[in-house]
Amino acid sequence: MSQRTIVITGGAGVLGQAVARRASASGDRVVLLDRADIGEATDLAGDIRIGGVDLTDPDSAGKAFKTIAETCGGIDALLNIAGGFAWETLEDGSVDSWDRMFAINLRTAVTASKTALPWLKSSGSGRIVNVGAAGAIKSDMGMGAYAASKAGVARLTESLSRELLGRVTVNAVLPSIIDTPANRADMPDADPSDWVAPDDLAAAILFLASDDARAITGALLPVTGRV
Repeated sequence: MSQRTIVITGGAGVLGQAVARRASASGDRVVLLDRADIGEATDLAGDIRIGGVDLTDPDSAGKAFKTIAETCGGIDALLNIAGGFAWETLEDGSVDSWDRMFAINLRTAVTASKTALPWLKSSGSGRIVNVGAAGAIKSDMGMGAYAASKAGVARLTESLSRELLGRVTVNAVLPSIIDTPANRADMPDADPSDWVAPDDLAAAILFLASDDARAITGALLPVTGRV
């Protein structure tokens, strides 16, 4: 499975970079996709960097994936890491927040998966791994929009795994709180040692993207640390 081409959406983020470092160390060719302008970045792990990609837009995604396939000769794994979080109660928040959460958490995964399918199917060992959330199973106050969008990611994973059965495996990880600088800033009184380290979550993602996980599809894998 060496020198597979692995595409990471949200590749410039904390989790995207943790996955990129692990995948590169294993000998995979790593392609980073991000909405940010990362094309000239030299401080990011990853062999190819493509920035300015709007994964909510099929045309923007289509151009990016075509470039990747032509450059690398195909695509073997798609890791849908792009996403975001917003804490907002329904009473005091905006209905627009629901549209935004669904766009950045679910629509990006839908668009990227659909666009990459022709190459994933021809890979012979195609993998899709989505990043859902433990909160999609049991939500909490202020997490309605986020949890609903991540529940959509779970249902996408299950549905697409059946659609692509025998051709491409489709799985998801369901993390709790990830230990990132942003989460530490938002929750200064919490103990981050209870949270999920990005490198540990990256290991779970790359296991599901590996040949060792070829018999697993449609799985929603909790990765929750001590939360």
